Amino acid sequence: MSNLTQQQVLSVHHWTDTLFSFTTTRDPAFRFENGQFAMIGLEVDGKPLLRAYSVVSPNHDETLEFLSIKVQNGPLTSRLQHLTVGDSIVVGRKATGTLLLANLTPGRNLYLFGTGTGLAPFMSLIRDPETFERYEHVVLVHGCRQTDELAYKQQITEEFPANEYFGELLSEKLIYYPTVTREPFRNRGRITDLVRASTLVSDIGLPEISAENDRAMLCGSPAFIADMREILEGLGMREGNSSIPGDYVVEKAFAERA
Repeated sequence: MSNLTQQQVLSVHHWTDTLFSFTTTRDPAFRFENGQFAMIGLEVDGKPLLRAYSVVSPNHDETLEFLSIKVQNGPLTSRLQHLTVGDSIVVGRKATGTLLLANLTPGRNLYLFGTGTGLAPFMSLIRDPETFERYEHVVLVHGCRQTDELAYKQQITEEFPANEYFGELLSEKLIYYPTVTREPFRNRGRITDLVRASTLVSDIGLPEISAENDRAMLCGSPAFIADMREILEGLGMREGNSSIPGDYVVEKAFAERA
């Protein structure tokens, strides 16, 4: 257990019957870059049961926050969803991940494409002033099935713009584009369809996405990632990593056994 720390749950918020978030204490020695994930979980029968979770909170916060689905028979989330204030979880000492600003070549606009809990890493990135200093516009595109699954919508539109640390930059440069697929909403449809049909750029008033001007980050289901990869590479965009920066980056950590 030397590579893990015990942290205490500080708050729990249930967004829907299948989606929740929680905050915990943060080990003073735990360092991460905005956009990264950590291994977190619970001790089960004396052994740690861990999954990769992107950190929702920005790296300047004193606490940690995570966003999770609830899977009835999932080895971890079937237990994790019952967390209450004061409970303990285990958190890995090292954060990692590819959704880093440094892994992208310079560009004009940054698109953050996420489905479901794929929103999580972008929540830290949109509270990082460096994100806005690098780009003219930062477009946060979050796709869900229903409107009540649009976690953090109120915080993004009402609370964050008032923040004294990053609020002014966020208000000036962030374009938030939530979309749902299964009920009426101002933006409706799958992210991939909205990108292919140019509906997204038309709605937000930006030029067509191009390899010359735009950069992207992807986080979501394997099917979503595969489709978005095809779209972006069809535009001539190259995937980047920690060794060679590119035009887009992908979060490869995906918990299939939640």
